[in-house]
Amino acid sequence: MPSSSSADSTAASLHDHCRGIAVRARAAAIDLADVTGERKAACLRAAAARIRADADAILAANAADVAAAPSYGLTAAQIDRLLLDEKRVEGIAASVEAVASQPDPVGEVIDEETRPGGLVVRKVRVPLGVVFFVYESRPNVTADAAAVALAAGNAIILRGGKEAAHSSRRIVESIRAAIAASGLPVDAVQLVDVAERQAVGEFLSMDDLIDIAIPRGGEALIRRVCSEARMPVLKHFNGNCHVYIDRAADLAMAESITVNAKCQRMGVCNAAESLLVHRDVAADFLPRMARALTAQGVEIVGDAATRRLVPSSGVATDADWATEYLGPKISVAVVESLDAAIDHINRFGSRHTDAIVTADAAAARRFASRVDTACVMVNASTRFNDGGELGLGAEIGISTDKLHARGPCGTRELTTYKYIVTGTGHVRT
Repeated sequence: MPSSSSADSTAASLHDHCRGIAVRARAAAIDLADVTGERKAACLRAAAARIRADADAILAANAADVAAAPSYGLTAAQIDRLLLDEKRVEGIAASVEAVASQPDPVGEVIDEETRPGGLVVRKVRVPLGVVFFVYESRPNVTADAAAVALAAGNAIILRGGKEAAHSSRRIVESIRAAIAASGLPVDAVQLVDVAERQAVGEFLSMDDLIDIAIPRGGEALIRRVCSEARMPVLKHFNGNCHVYIDRAADLAMAESITVNAKCQRMGVCNAAESLLVHRDVAADFLPRMARALTAQGVEIVGDAATRRLVPSSGVATDADWATEYLGPKISVAVVESLDAAIDHINRFGSRHTDAIVTADAAAARRFASRVDTACVMVNASTRFNDGGELGLGAEIGISTDKLHARGPCGTRELTTYKYIVTGTGHVRT
C-alpha cells in the first residue's frame, strides 16, 4: 500500500498536470478570440483533409478500442457507436467540413443603440472561452466537439472515455497537426492524457480557468459533473423521447415515423422510447404498429388498453414510462386526448425531443406550445434532432437546459456576448 506522503505527491502531480492543460487552454482561447472566421474555417478544412489522409491510422487505433470493448462490458449498441469504418471516418471529415461552412458567429452585432447623449452601445457575440468536455465512447464526437469549439473561437479540453481512448487520441493528433500548420494555437484542442478518474474532478474545480463544462454520456457521468462542477454545466441527463399519434394522423405516415424514430439507431439519445396513441385510432393503428416493431426485434410494454389490442405486450410500469432504453424496447400507452398525451410527456419526458403525427394544424400548434421539450417534431422522426440534420454542421451535444442554450449546441451556442460602449470623451455626471 502506498504511503500517505506518496499518495499526496501523486495527487499533487495530477493537479499540476491538469492545471497545466487548463492554463495552456486559457492562453489559446485568448489568442483565438480575434482570429477571423476565414482562418478558422481554413484550419477546419485542413483538419478534415488530414483526417482523410490519416484514415488508415485512425482505423487501426479504432480496431484496438473495438478489440478491448468486451472487457469493458459494452453492449452491442455501445460497440456500434464505438466502431469506425471507412464510411464513418469519411463522415467525421465531412462533419468537420460542415462546421467550417457555417457562418462565424463571433463578432456578430446582436443589438446596437445610440443613447441620447451620443454614447454608442453595441452587444457583440464573443466566444465562451475554455470548454471542458467530458464524454463516452464516441470517436466521432471527439472531432465534432473540437471543430465546433474552435469554429466559435473557444479552446477545448477533451476528456474521452477509456473505451475510445486510442481512436480519440489519433483523431486529436490529426486535428492538432492541422491547427499547427494553419498557424493557430495548437493548444486550442487538447486531449486529457491521464487515465485517473480524479482528473475529471480536478478540471471541474478550475472555474478560474474553465468557463463551461459539457458532459455527454450516461446519466451517472452527467450527474457527477453537475454535482462537482464549479462552473456552469451544459447538459441533458437522458433522452426519453416520445412519439404521439394523434386522432388526425395519417397512419401509414405514423407507422413509418415510429419505426424510424425507434429503430433507425436505437442506442442514441434522440431515438424514441415511448409511443402514445389516441384512443380513436388505437384499434386500427396499434396491431399494425406492433407487427412492424416486432419485425425489428423490439419488445413492447404497455398499459391495459395497449395489452388488449396487442396481447403479446408486457406490462408497463411507471418506471417504464420514464426510462431511456437505448435498445430494443418501447413503452406504449393509449391516451384519451391530445391534452392527455401532453400531460403524459410533461410528467415522464426528459425535455429532449418529442414528436406529434397529425394532419390537424391546430393540434400540432397546441402540442408544440404546451410540451416542455427542447425540440418538437411535427410529422417527422425524433432522429432529426441532431446538429447536422438541423443545419448546425455538427453539435457538441444536445441541451435540455433553458439557460444558456437549448437543443443541439453548435457554434452559436458556444458563444456569449459582451457590451462594447464607444464614446467621444463621455463622462458621467
